[in-house]
Amino acid sequence: MTYTEPGPVDGRTGVGETPVRRTYWPLVGAAAGALGGISTLMLDVRMGMPDGPTDTMTIDRVNDVEVMVSRAGFLGGFAAVALLLVTAAAWRRRVEPRVPGSTAAGVVSLALVSAAGGLTLGYGWKGAMGIYGEGGPESDAFDVQGRYVYFMLNDFGAYIPWFGVLVAAGAVCWMALRERTVDRWIGWVGAVLVALPVIGFVVMSVPGLAAITMPLWMVVTFVGLTFGKSTITR
Repeated sequence: MTYTEPGPVDGRTGVGETPVRRTYWPLVGAAAGALGGISTLMLDVRMGMPDGPTDTMTIDRVNDVEVMVSRAGFLGGFAAVALLLVTAAAWRRRVEPRVPGSTAAGVVSLALVSAAGGLTLGYGWKGAMGIYGEGGPESDAFDVQGRYVYFMLNDFGAYIPWFGVLVAAGAVCWMALRERTVDRWIGWVGAVLVALPVIGFVVMSVPGLAAITMPLWMVVTFVGLTFGKSTITR
């Protein structure tokens, strides 16, 4: 663990206290979670349909997709992927050297990269729907059956890859509750947000449930790492 040298007493620190040096790189992870959550959940291709969002994915709904919603989800999603990769690189550089004996710390960066790879495809299919959907610049490239393929890919395309973030969340929970290098409250919040989709996997076999809670986990956890008292970021 690395500490800053004690500084002079100036009213903000007491005798013998070590000044706190905050690190703000985790806010990139919080931004990735927020932007990814918006791009996955709020900019689902079913948003903007005339009758409102629906779970009905039949071929007769293909031409109801609002291409501008698809494009927004694609652009926001690709930005979120870039931020995920930056977060993974920063974690590897700044956190892993502090806890060289922690397997869990290494899992976090690998899991975030895994999620980024899958989400690139998921958000890419949103972009394709924005191109080939009714009203898109190349809407005549496919007939309705061809567009239906992209419609189906968008059903879970930007949801399933959040499983990678779920694995990262589990690793951070281990670091918090077992290794004590992360604030314990982050571990307990993470345990709840991990347990909810895992229970759903077991009960309903819905593969995209991690997308419901993991964007929130990223926001809470990385803001907590920035302003909390975790060993790995102070």
